Amino acid sequence: MTRENRLGAYLRDRRGKLDPAAFGFSATRRRTPGLRREEVAQRANISTTWYTWLEQGRGGAPSADVLDRLAHALMLTDVEREHLFLLGLGRPPEVRYRVSEGVTPRLQRVLDALEPCPAIMRTATWDVVAWNRASSVMLIDYGSLPPERRNILMYIFLDPRARAAQYDWESVARFVVGAFRVDAARAGADEAVKPLVEELCRCSPEFEAMWHDNDVRTHGEGVKHIKHPELGPLSFEYSAFAVDGRPDLSMVVYNPVRAEGREWVASRLDTPSSTVDTDG
Repeated sequence: MTRENRLGAYLRDRRGKLDPAAFGFSATRRRTPGLRREEVAQRANISTTWYTWLEQGRGGAPSADVLDRLAHALMLTDVEREHLFLLGLGRPPEVRYRVSEGVTPRLQRVLDALEPCPAIMRTATWDVVAWNRASSVMLIDYGSLPPERRNILMYIFLDPRARAAQYDWESVARFVVGAFRVDAARAGADEAVKPLVEELCRCSPEFEAMWHDNDVRTHGEGVKHIKHPELGPLSFEYSAFAVDGRPDLSMVVYNPVRAEGREWVASRLDTPSSTVDTDG
């Protein structure tokens, strides 16, 4: 089956699952369930002939704009919209960034199950929206910060504790800025990060200089070194993971390299302390 035929079959299937009455169309005298072709075409603002050809697999490759209008007309979810683009154009749609609504209890339980390894959930704008107790003990207790300050860049550039915890603060700060730039662009969040960038430029000449250098960095995994106020030098292997179904979130897990680090965290999980921050 060709891509065009698979696209046509998918459109027919989605059309057949819609309730005409929910869209103000009469549900009487219909030979098959769902909307009629002309009704979908009307909702998508395309010609009935063109839509019919698409369902028949002979309309050629539709534009991204047409697929977007069809996704809206058929009330597709984000996952269904992505599948429509993969069938129609062989690629996912452009990212549409949406402000994070926080995490579900299920995702919080995932973080908690990772203890004694510190773990956080962050948005594409690097706001930390969830963390486990191990993170509070070993890194920074984000719960002790005002919600508007639970941002990794703000902590790195505006809190002296972050500088004290790093062996080479400037190198870490440059890495953070470059990785943040990539994450924001990948998520389509360029407009969403403008207020944060403007505030940091006002408050930190160092951030302003680094931001205008336009460096970019990868950030999937690596090793983080910090100076812990009680344990001294600590190293973590960290890995960043995408959260399926939540393009606004990523999870970062820190695995203490030394066994004594994990043991110390396990013994202190009931005693959160604000110490140092993650570099992302």
